[in-house]
Amino acid sequence: MKKTTIHDIARELNVTFSTVARALNDHPAISVATKAAVLETAKRLNYQQNKLASSLRSGRTNVIGIIVPSLDTSFFSSVVHGIEKVMNENGYSVLLYQTGESLTREQKGIETFLQSRVDGVLSSVSSETDGHEMYAQLRKRQVPLLFFDRAIQELPVPSVTINDYQGGFSATEHLIGQGFRRIAHITSDQNLTIFNERLRGYREALLKHGLPFQEDLVFRGRVSLELGKTSVQQLLAQGHSFDAVFAAEDYTAMGALQQLLENGIRVPKEVGVVGFANEAFGAFVTPSLSTVDQQTVKMGEETARLFLKLFGSKDYYGTNPEHIVLDPILIPRNSSQPVS
Repeated sequence: MKKTTIHDIARELNVTFSTVARALNDHPAISVATKAAVLETAKRLNYQQNKLASSLRSGRTNVIGIIVPSLDTSFFSSVVHGIEKVMNENGYSVLLYQTGESLTREQKGIETFLQSRVDGVLSSVSSETDGHEMYAQLRKRQVPLLFFDRAIQELPVPSVTINDYQGGFSATEHLIGQGFRRIAHITSDQNLTIFNERLRGYREALLKHGLPFQEDLVFRGRVSLELGKTSVQQLLAQGHSFDAVFAAEDYTAMGALQQLLENGIRVPKEVGVVGFANEAFGAFVTPSLSTVDQQTVKMGEETARLFLKLFGSKDYYGTNPEHIVLDPILIPRNSSQPVS
């Protein structure tokens, strides 16, 4: 069967080739009635637009690249859901790339996006990111770049993040309000702003309430179920006196919770536990896990909206890149307070 072309639509409507082409690309010079007639005829004749040719003419592909560490967690899956929803509503498609926290894979992802001629890159950087050169090069080449959740503070690039300091402060202050006084903290050993800020919030909440910050109650490693387990094992083996754990990530908190229960320690009667991220499993474990919600879907939607707003402007980066900071929401559950 012969493939329908723009010329076929033009002959059918007795208009010029350029009129049909501009109507299909929603050109403002074409009337609403003509656009409607062209679209109806194109559909009736089963016309399929050549996306590559169209992108070459317009300089746009209407495709956005998204880089995330992993989609295994509900956190990043929810953020991507929010991004994709808004982008799809505005006629964009998305390409996803998971780094697995690997710098090499992160670089490969950026190269893949550039080869695919994406209109922009939305990224939550990997924990191995250092030097930031590859992202600096994107900005230098005027490729639209926007960070979400994990941003590189040194680069003048727009971003959408959560107030991680406030989240760490609120989680710690909640434990103090429940009567806990010797609160251990489990965090990442990677130099990422999100974890540094949660640690700062933890420290300052202790100081505000007259409690000492003790370095020997801070445990660092690759955030994971295993880190939570081994940190509690070390606390117990070394004889540290502690009555609560604030973990900078929910899977790590879950590991701590499991290890405490395996050792016959009652949660929260003897030790309280709070995590961070509000992963889906937290509400269904026993005891349910207290956590800090990061407004994931909203983060994704705000990321997409900010990108679209800036992309539609004449100067994407501008003189002062815009930064949106969302408020964290403390969600107390049974792991840090008695069952009501």
